[in-house]
Amino acid sequence: MLQPILQLSEIEKAFPGVKALDKASLNVYPGKVMALLGENGAGKSTLMKVLTGIYAKDAGELRYQDQEVSFAGPRDSQQAGISIIHQELNLIPELTIAENIYLGREKTNAFGRIMWSEMYSDADALLSRLNVKHSSKTLLGALSLGEQQMVEIAKALSFKSKVIIMDEPTDALTDTETASLFNVINELRQQGCGIVYISHRLKEIFEICDDITVLRDGKFIGQTVVADTNEDALIEMMVGRKLDEQYPRIHAVHGKRSLEVKGVSGLGVTDVSFHVDQGEILGVSGLMGAGRTELMKIVYGALKREAGDVSLYGKTINPNSPQEGLANGIAYISEDRKGDGLVLGLSVKDNMSLCTLETLSNGLQLQHGDEVIAVEDFIKLFNIKTPSRNQIIGNLSGGNQQKVAIAKGLMTKPKVLILDEPTRGVDVGAKKEIYQLINKFKADGMSIILVSSEMPEVLGMSDRIMVMHEGRVSGEFMANEANQEKLLACAVGKKVNEEAA
Repeated sequence: MLQPILQLSEIEKAFPGVKALDKASLNVYPGKVMALLGENGAGKSTLMKVLTGIYAKDAGELRYQDQEVSFAGPRDSQQAGISIIHQELNLIPELTIAENIYLGREKTNAFGRIMWSEMYSDADALLSRLNVKHSSKTLLGALSLGEQQMVEIAKALSFKSKVIIMDEPTDALTDTETASLFNVINELRQQGCGIVYISHRLKEIFEICDDITVLRDGKFIGQTVVADTNEDALIEMMVGRKLDEQYPRIHAVHGKRSLEVKGVSGLGVTDVSFHVDQGEILGVSGLMGAGRTELMKIVYGALKREAGDVSLYGKTINPNSPQEGLANGIAYISEDRKGDGLVLGLSVKDNMSLCTLETLSNGLQLQHGDEVIAVEDFIKLFNIKTPSRNQIIGNLSGGNQQKVAIAKGLMTKPKVLILDEPTRGVDVGAKKEIYQLINKFKADGMSIILVSSEMPEVLGMSDRIMVMHEGRVSGEFMANEANQEKLLACAVGKKVNEEAA
């Protein structure tokens, strides 16, 4: 029987007000990929932080290569041969790719001078392995989010580790980049590496993993072989109940035309027109780089509009800043909640009320009582799992952070809500809760724009779907006319009738 290269047994970890890990266990085998699944807040990240020495465990045993170990920190665990690719990028935009990969462990000669030529050559080899087309001398800030994620992966590979932990590694990757990553994972598997693969994308689990470990509420629920289970069984293990309908679309009577965009052009967008009605969800589909986010930021006022008009209830508004967008009743929830949507060092309360401080004040000072009531109402409505409204938001799980980001936009009482990748990095249980909230806003007559890279999500939640390709609208469908084949055909620039032929 294959012996684990890494064993975490009955690990316990408590923080003030919450027990994050309650006898959690994990086995990692050489030459195999172990999926680690669970809802946001299940304890996955905490368990990995205990493993790498960021947190000290309260109880339990950690064995690595059949020796009991306790790491003093990430550098200690890296030197022992355990690397982690974090979901949140740990890179510096002002440095080159190579400098980011080897930061703090630069290759030097006997005199302490950096051997730039060798370092760039080794970094280029890592990039080539991942099919990244940039030179390692390129500044990191010039790369897309997905390309930066590949650099984070290259950085982990440079350690030549025996165990590699991948936390949502494909979250920002294109399909092509994901395929390159899977090729590398298969190489590592053949070399005898043990891999921990954390992902909410169940399709990937069945494609690349050998075994699965499920955590729930900090507890070990079970370990199974991929070939012996299915998506429904995994979802039930993760959430403790069956999810009868993953995309609970509701019918709502459409009201007046709220938002109308005519001939808008700007960065990455050319002559785009569309509209949304009250009580309607407009899905926006397309491949990465199609201009979906850029279009939404132009409508909101975060990017410059070079041509065209934006109207709300028949009145031309043309916002030129996010402040103007909010003032006119448009709220935009960014796809990058950590970079654009939240201030990680502030509390849940301060994040949620950040855009409504003016309306919560009497002109002279903030009405703290009104602020607390509004925040507590949203915490209850969104079922946000937090010890208190004063908890630092950086300590919350990704799903709960996303709920706060959406609540922050809703506190402005918008007429139009733009949700850009609202369930990215969110587990299936939290997704269902977010979908139900979206339906509530829809039933209340709000106009909603849902931008998503997940076709099942767009198809399952939208009343009407607009597809973008290279900055233009390439197709539009009512929900009952759309399918994945039609959306993909438009996304790659083909006409649907040509595809069908």
